[in-house]
Amino acid sequence: MTPDGKIKEELGLVHVYTGNGKGKTTAALGLSFRALGNGLSVAMVQFMKPDQESGEYIMSKGLDNFTLLPCGPSGWVDPKNVTEEDRRMAHEALCLAKEMLYSKKYDIFVMDEANVAMGWKLIDVKDVIKVLEGRPKNVEVVLTGRYAPDEITEYADLVTEMREIKHPYSKGIDGRKGVES
Repeated sequence: MTPDGKIKEELGLVHVYTGNGKGKTTAALGLSFRALGNGLSVAMVQFMKPDQESGEYIMSKGLDNFTLLPCGPSGWVDPKNVTEEDRRMAHEALCLAKEMLYSKKYDIFVMDEANVAMGWKLIDVKDVIKVLEGRPKNVEVVLTGRYAPDEITEYADLVTEMREIKHPYSKGIDGRKGVES
């Protein structure tokens, strides 16, 4: 499907999906799926997430016009013990995101977990805002993750906070394949 010109002309906003509740990446993927259905191209750079076998990673391999690149260490980043390697990988993810975002190949661009990377000081908020300011005019950008810095929420056009009311983790139920990963 080829999008009509009007669809692309209306793009260009910045979304932030943040908060402690579940659903930030899921919302970004839903928006991506909707965009693909309207003939738009989508890219997602995942900060702090390793090359993995998550459902979205597996599915992305079979979708035309959807690029998903996990950029993270093989294990979890410990916010109390951030390493230089964690910072280096997050900085590389930001450089890759900038290159892809500026390429003019994508209509929707998702920076998954970028808010966490900023919140944990792996990348600088000012650098992210510079990247956003320099992007092509008609690219819609989504930043996901907890801890969205105030500067990012002020810069964004749309901010949604997912609020946890109840979660199965509190009952000892770990993330489940097909639902959380």
